[in-house]
Amino acid sequence: MSRANRWSISAVVFVIAMAVLGAFVDRATHRAANVIENRFGYTPDPAGMRAFLATLDQKYFSEAGADAMRGAKGVDTFLWRQVNAAHRARYGIPFTVGKQGIGDCVSWGAAHAVYFSECVSWSLGTLPEPPLFPATEALYGGARVEARGLPSDGINAVGGWSDGATGYGAAKFLREFGVVYRAEYPSADLREYSPDRARQYGAYGCGGQGDRGRLDAEAKKHPLKHVVAIRSWDELASALESGFPVTVASSQGFSSSRDKDGISEASGVWQHQMVCVAIRHRANGAPDDLVCLLNSWGPNWNGPKENKFPADQPDGSFWVRRSVIERMLGDAWAIGDTDGFRYRDLDHGGWLEPPPEAARRRGVSPAKLIAETFHIAF
Repeated sequence: MSRANRWSISAVVFVIAMAVLGAFVDRATHRAANVIENRFGYTPDPAGMRAFLATLDQKYFSEAGADAMRGAKGVDTFLWRQVNAAHRARYGIPFTVGKQGIGDCVSWGAAHAVYFSECVSWSLGTLPEPPLFPATEALYGGARVEARGLPSDGINAVGGWSDGATGYGAAKFLREFGVVYRAEYPSADLREYSPDRARQYGAYGCGGQGDRGRLDAEAKKHPLKHVVAIRSWDELASALESGFPVTVASSQGFSSSRDKDGISEASGVWQHQMVCVAIRHRANGAPDDLVCLLNSWGPNWNGPKENKFPADQPDGSFWVRRSVIERMLGDAWAIGDTDGFRYRDLDHGGWLEPPPEAARRRGVSPAKLIAETFHIAF
């Protein structure tokens, strides 16, 4: 064989090898991109948010929550403790943060917020039963279709198949329609989260293809009228102290590791929605004014697990500095209860002891269950 032919064969082999390698790299790149994309899903829409705000009689927490702001005392507040008590009463196990499967973070942030708000209401005796967790797929479809005024008959995929929603879209669906819970309905079994269902609902609206408004009707049985915008630290701090969680959608990213105080520093870009569930104040000895963000990537993404404050801080959450959270308050919404946003004394002194790991039995009154959980005299 001539040298020219040998070089020709080598060149062909090289080209084939590079093509195969390129295919593997391209597949790996797309796989990594999909993993990253599945973590996010916030789509900013400032004009749409302003239009929604214009429809509200009381736009901001300073108006709707004036009583809560007047009553606020700057008390450190950890709402996951009421949630753990309610979750044990309803499900028999401690609460664990959810894990999204597609870019439906907006629905997870809103669902966590509704759940936390209703667990607090139950702990105060204003909700007769410990709540069910909301169905994120219904919220996702509602934020992408119903909240945008698109046809929600389930006939056409008017929402499209790409991931993402707006923070205000979820707030609008909760106000104008309501909450669909993780339960079995005649038209759908929503007891377990399904990423595939979430994507279909995101295209066809709450209830999915062919639903013809049946799941919208279920949502309207549980209206959530008290949802207002948060635009300042004082509004945020007052909301949390009275037990009203706050969803936050922004482009701010964070480190995937917490420091010894449980803080994750601002880093990079996340088009993402999470929920604020706790607050600590520098005046009370914290290293800074801090808010705890609960994520929707499961409990194991941000370690080390021992870097938490207090010790029962939920896995999958992290503390954020005031200077960071303040610049995230563009598409942020406080979630109230049936009584609006009045000041609520959560008996903060009764929530100082971390809860035991043993699941609590059902059928116990909220006051007694909470007393037992946190070793309070009853």
